[in-house]
Amino acid sequence: MHIMNGVDIIPNMNVKDRVLLATFPINGSFVLGVYQGTLSEFDLLLKYRQRIDGKWSRIRTPKHIHWAVDILIKQHAENQTTEEFLDFLIKMWDEQIIPINSNAERDTLLNEKTLLDSVEKDAQNYSKLANKGEYSIKFLILMAKLLMIQEKTNYEQAYMFRNLLGQLKEHKDLFKIISTATHS
Repeated sequence: MHIMNGVDIIPNMNVKDRVLLATFPINGSFVLGVYQGTLSEFDLLLKYRQRIDGKWSRIRTPKHIHWAVDILIKQHAENQTTEEFLDFLIKMWDEQIIPINSNAERDTLLNEKTLLDSVEKDAQNYSKLANKGEYSIKFLILMAKLLMIQEKTNYEQAYMFRNLLGQLKEHKDLFKIISTATHS
């Protein structure tokens, strides 16, 4: 735990039987930990903590459904900007995200400064979404990027995350979105 002026700014992210590869603090409200997963040699396991009422939550595993519900809230509050955000994520999936195939690629990806600078830059385009929903836009971008990489690393022809983005963009019915987000 990192303490500044009596306040823990980065809580302990250690998880039993997991190797912590990187930690990413976001806005003093979220900390995302990236761990060595077990599904493949370069699998990434994501976990996070959220500051709520001045206290850090327990360590949580983000699920697609959590992310999708937050996007639905953002769509309701700020539809046009959320549509642009979904277009950005779809383009990222289609044109930028590639599987991790080496320790060097993983180390480059998980460089804290480089990754957080990229998230900061991308988030500026969606500032209208900053206070909508549960998750900050910076946290969503970071989490989405890492979830996409995780999915493509474990199965290069993966499509579930991409399908979910498309369904959110197309305003599919709630049942379909929830079924996709929960892998049903």
